[in-house]
Amino acid sequence: MPYIPITDSQEKEMLNFLGFKNYDELLNIIPKGLRINGDMGLEEGLSEFDIEKNIENLMSKNNPASKGLCFLGAGSYDHYIPKIVDFIASRSEFYTAYTPYQSEVSQGTLQYLFEFQSMICELSGMDVANASLYDGASAVAEACSLAINTTRKNKLAISSSINPRYLEVVQTYMQNRDVLIDILPSKNGITDIDRIKSFKDEYAAIVIQTPNYWGLLEDISKFKINDNTLLVSVSDPISLSIMDSPRNMGADIYVGEGQVLGNYMSYGGPYLGLFATTQKYIRKLPGRIVGKTLDRDGKEGFTLTLQTREQHIRRESATSNICTNQGLLALRATIYMSIVGKRMSDLAKICYNKSQYAADLIDKLNGFSVPYGRQFIKEFLVKTPVSSKDIVRDALDNNIFLQSIDKNNKSFLLVSVTEKRTKSDIKQLVKFLKNYEE
Repeated sequence: MPYIPITDSQEKEMLNFLGFKNYDELLNIIPKGLRINGDMGLEEGLSEFDIEKNIENLMSKNNPASKGLCFLGAGSYDHYIPKIVDFIASRSEFYTAYTPYQSEVSQGTLQYLFEFQSMICELSGMDVANASLYDGASAVAEACSLAINTTRKNKLAISSSINPRYLEVVQTYMQNRDVLIDILPSKNGITDIDRIKSFKDEYAAIVIQTPNYWGLLEDISKFKINDNTLLVSVSDPISLSIMDSPRNMGADIYVGEGQVLGNYMSYGGPYLGLFATTQKYIRKLPGRIVGKTLDRDGKEGFTLTLQTREQHIRRESATSNICTNQGLLALRATIYMSIVGKRMSDLAKICYNKSQYAADLIDKLNGFSVPYGRQFIKEFLVKTPVSSKDIVRDALDNNIFLQSIDKNNKSFLLVSVTEKRTKSDIKQLVKFLKNYEE
């Protein structure tokens, strides 16, 4: 029985060694007033066979989106994951690895993290990336912290078209730091550029997401107002493969969600935060950085570098209070990017073509429309003639996964189309939506 750590005879041997007759006598050291005397609500123990059967029954109640027609998006996407990602990431050397402080016995872990950083730099055009953060939301919040710590200003300007979950995390980070957050309004789904024309040199950072929460592309270069206000670009890494890099668009910091890089949707987490910036801010980076060097024999080696260990205990004086990374998920991303390689742009183009095809068909339905044009890569808003919440609920009965989005006191569908959705899948979605035509 693998769930019981010791046998009855081993337990008896331990008790005899300690000088106790039985387990109850051992517990006498705990005052009766601190013991739980009532029923804990636990069932009787089960055999291994019964445990497996019970777990299978519980699992059968789940209805994972990846097993149906998944058109979910908004930061979590149903991309195809090559089986080799699961195979390599399941090796015990990786999934049992701990913090690679002792570099001489952690070269494998350190090397893949270094390769991960290098690939994120290539995608973003930045000089340096860290070894990942908790998720996209924490990466945005850490970018804002870096900007505040660097510029010594206490105001942020954040687009209203950013993922609202990201904004919530930033607000949580800043709530006790006397930081003012201005929300930039949007026009037709795009951040209103007119709003920043009156900006003075008062903001630590401007945060723009592209593709934004509605799936629309933004021209972030328009938001680089001066050298004293950092521009933070939030982008999907797969979409970056066919976009101009954040660095070329004037961004000082790139952040994003790495779930799309070989990681499953997993009911919303754990996920993988991406963070890259220019050489200028390398000593302000949160979390870990892995560097490559040569040992005394001239052999290539990897080690954690530029991480102030006292940051872990410096509290409010620390560069960041994030002292770890999503190592296993970063490994999966590294394997995925090394396999997909330069063909990631082909993958993004497939998503683009399929989403455009879906939008064209949906736009032809009576009462349905795609209100903000075709400036998107893989997801878009759909205006519906009836409650989008009712459509989402009915879609579940047909094993179709959609999501309702509230915008300007109106409900829309947010439809995401990845490379996994076939032409037949898209037609099936359109056939379902046809039931709600005017």
